[in-house]
Amino acid sequence: MSHRPGRPRSAPNDPGCDALHTLAAVAANAGNIPAPWAVEPNVTTRDLTTEQFNETIEGNDIVLVDFWASWCGPCRQFAPTFQASSEKHPDVVYAKVDTEAEQQLAAAAQIRSIPTLMAFKKGKLVFNQAGALPAPALEDLVQQIKAFDVDAAQAEQA
Repeated sequence: MSHRPGRPRSAPNDPGCDALHTLAAVAANAGNIPAPWAVEPNVTTRDLTTEQFNETIEGNDIVLVDFWASWCGPCRQFAPTFQASSEKHPDVVYAKVDTEAEQQLAAAAQIRSIPTLMAFKKGKLVFNQAGALPAPALEDLVQQIKAFDVDAAQAEQA
């Protein structure tokens, strides 16, 4: 019998074990009971709503925000790249805004095309670009943002 990640191995002589796991999973997904084997996933990206946006941007040193929609092919292609980057950089907040669910936020951010990636450092917008970045470009961007001195840049503009 093959083992599926996230589930305990079934007892070899217990044909009903898989059915019980399936029932428990359905109930857990419905919010009725917790699945006994369920482990909280390593959540490295967070969904962002209008209510949380400013607090998240201002309350964290570096925040990357992916504006996306479920029907968008390039958004779906970029999602694993964004997720992988978030796992590499736990010191950076990776957030996603569903433009269908958060239309007012998308309008306020002047999102005209998706996916759009915005990056904030110390509450200041330092990057804003539409299009799905390949993994090496996203890694380079994260490194540049980490090295960027936003305070010196502001002083220079003043």
